[in-house]
Order: sequence, then C-alpha cells, then structure tokens
Amino acid sequence: MGYKTILTVITSEGQQNQLAAAIEMARREDAHLEVFCLGVDHSQTGYYYAGASAYVFQENIDKAMASAESLETMIRKRLQGETIRWSVESAVAQVGGLTTLIGMRARFADLVVLTRPYSETAAPDAEAVTEAALFEGGAPVLIVPRGELPETLARRVLIAWDQSEEAMTAIRRAMPMLAKAESVEITVIDPSPHSPERSDPGGALCQMLTRHGVRASIAVLARTMPQISEILAQRAIEIGADLIVMGAYGHSRFREAILGGTTRTMLRKTSIPVLMAR
Repeated sequence: MGYKTILTVITSEGQQNQLAAAIEMARREDAHLEVFCLGVDHSQTGYYYAGASAYVFQENIDKAMASAESLETMIRKRLQGETIRWSVESAVAQVGGLTTLIGMRARFADLVVLTRPYSETAAPDAEAVTEAALFEGGAPVLIVPRGELPETLARRVLIAWDQSEEAMTAIRRAMPMLAKAESVEITVIDPSPHSPERSDPGGALCQMLTRHGVRASIAVLARTMPQISEILAQRAIEIGADLIVMGAYGHSRFREAILGGTTRTMLRKTSIPVLMAR
C-alpha cells in the first residue's frame, strides 16, 4: 500500500520549495495532497499591563487570520494548474494550540512532507510543526532539507537500525519506498554484543525485508566519530543513498534540546532527505 494522503503545513510565504516538494511527491505517489495553511498568534497573555491583554490578543488574532487567508489564497492560485488531487484548508491558532491542531490532521495522513526544522533558514514554527506531526499525529515525516525532491528519491536507501521501537516504526512506514528501491542498506553502528540480536545485528530485519521483496543488505560499522548522525551522514554519501530512514526522538525532546541527540543533529546538518517516525 502506498501513500494516498500527503500533508504539508505552511506557516509562511517563504515555504514555496516545501510546497513544490509536496506537490511532486503527491504526483509520484498518485496521492491526494492536503495543504494546511496556519496563521499563528505568538502573543502570550500575562505579559502586558492590566487591561491591555484583550486588545493585544485581538490584534494578534486579526493578524494571524489575515496571514492564514493570504496563505490560502496564494496556495490556491499555485495549485490551480496542477493535475494532482488537492485540497487547501486554513486555520488560526495560538502557539500553545499548534500541537493539537496539526496532530489532528497529521493523524489521518499517510505521509507529512516538511523542510528542515532546525536551521537558521527554517520557517517560523517549523520545529513545533515537525514535532507535532511526529508526536501528536503519529505520522511519518519526510524531511526534504533544501525543499527539493530528488529525482532519484528512494532509489538507494540507508536504514539507521538500532533495534529501537522508533526505528522499527519508521521502517514499517517507509515500506512503500523500500519495496521500490534498487538497494537498501541496514546500517548498524557499534552494536552491543549483549543486545537481543547478539552476533547477528540486523539479521532478523534483513530477513523480514527480503520476504517483502526488498533488496536489503547489512553493514556493521564501528563508531569512528563522536556523533552517530555524523557516521550516518558519511555512510549515506559513501553508498550514494538518496534517502535515510530512521526513528525519531529515542530520548525526550527536552533532553535532546539540552544535551543534543541524533534526531536534532541529523535534521540540522543532513543534505539528504530523511524519513522519520516514532
């Protein structure tokens, strides 16, 4: 079963490349594209002098509504000539309400297409949108770093396998792509000899994928760099991978924000599209 509903979330006019990537992905998958335009109110009640909150709140809500309407109008014009099936919806939310609003829509999407959330050029609220889709929506998220969908997407795939539940979820959600790939490498970095897989790291997964017709192989690598994300990125370049499949946020978001983590560093630095799920 392929991806039949593809969602992308737009919060600013500067996300044209993300929209283009979502359109192209919907075209390749013969899917319905849902575009969710979001006007965000960033005001925080309680930070203004007595009596001012109501006025500030209304002003910011009006601005958010105008932004959402403008985005919807722009995107409808952009999609008018497209031959894919599409729909556009807009809404307004305060920062604290983003999670639930996006999660409700991502929950019913087969795939969410977004651009890199952790960078200087990231769209406003990109981090909140990505995390809402993953945590609240439980949807697989395809991160397209430069906002451009490679012509050869998923021809050669690298799977970051660490035996975690998150990695297994990502692999299952990526099956439509894995089944079409020319080659899939299960990359295992510095596996523990005491792990459930013991002397055969990645073996059971490779067997499962092979039974689905996936052309899978295993590569066991030593940890030669400080960060796992650096090893994965380097390995992806070495084998010519055009997609990385990995689990997202094995640790809490708070811990990764403070101490760092594979998810954040990968999304901050990678130039290769990444499909994540948890």
